[in-house]
Amino acid sequence: MSQLEPRKLPYRYEFDKSEVEQIGECNETHGFAIVKHFLTEDQVEALKEEVRRVMGPAAEASDTYTHTHPSFVEASPVLRQFMADESYMRIANRLNRHVPIMLNRSAAIYKKPGAGPMAWHTDWEPLEHPYRANAVLNNTGASSMWFYLNGIRPERGGLAIIPDSHTLDYSGPEGFELTERGKSFYRKGTAPVDYTEMDFPECIPLYTDPGDLIIFAERTFHGVFPHHGDEVRLTCAMSFRPIAYQPPQVWPVPESARQFIADCPAEIYPLVKDYIGFNGDWISKE
Repeated sequence: MSQLEPRKLPYRYEFDKSEVEQIGECNETHGFAIVKHFLTEDQVEALKEEVRRVMGPAAEASDTYTHTHPSFVEASPVLRQFMADESYMRIANRLNRHVPIMLNRSAAIYKKPGAGPMAWHTDWEPLEHPYRANAVLNNTGASSMWFYLNGIRPERGGLAIIPDSHTLDYSGPEGFELTERGKSFYRKGTAPVDYTEMDFPECIPLYTDPGDLIIFAERTFHGVFPHHGDEVRLTCAMSFRPIAYQPPQVWPVPESARQFIADCPAEIYPLVKDYIGFNGDWISKE
């Protein structure tokens, strides 16, 4: 079987949004889960339009193929509405084992046709000085909740994952070694360069529809295929963390985050009142 064909696994990883406990168990056990048909067609189109509105003008004026917005919810009233969606928040709460939670971070990606692959990586990274905002926000235990609004197929910048790669003792696929900080891996006997190929048995390409919700754990290894399609790939996500998590160091809350908190309705204020936003220029202090 080709690595690019759908793969059967010996367990369920696709669920209805009502199967909250099963979604949480799959993510805890295997590091990912897919919630089928979570969004309506109207919600898919509204989120697509929001990503285009916020990111499209700058992205289309640039020669860069892939653009990421690291605090997308601040600019997206449509995405923030999901913090008031009962089905969405039931899943978010289960992913955090029902402890009190808050908004951890958000993102959107605008990927144009012609974009190259993204190397295999885990979002987690060690809090070893010097570190940046991504290390702080990706050390919280938060699972990402992604909407791939065009659906996922390998030939158009699709996502691949390694099931069961989210554990603390994971040491890489067979025949590979982790890079120095554990963010990626490389074939044994080769230079320690982040690997981009999808040619090993543990690689599982995902196949999803535009309304599906894709969940994966903070430490789950994933990679992205080159985009050979003819349509801009649009994605957006939020993650939530336990309120009890206290970062060892943090940046001053940006004005955009303060304004976002002030603009949020009362019903979601408890989720955002301690939100710290994102500062890409911040570096930890010794």
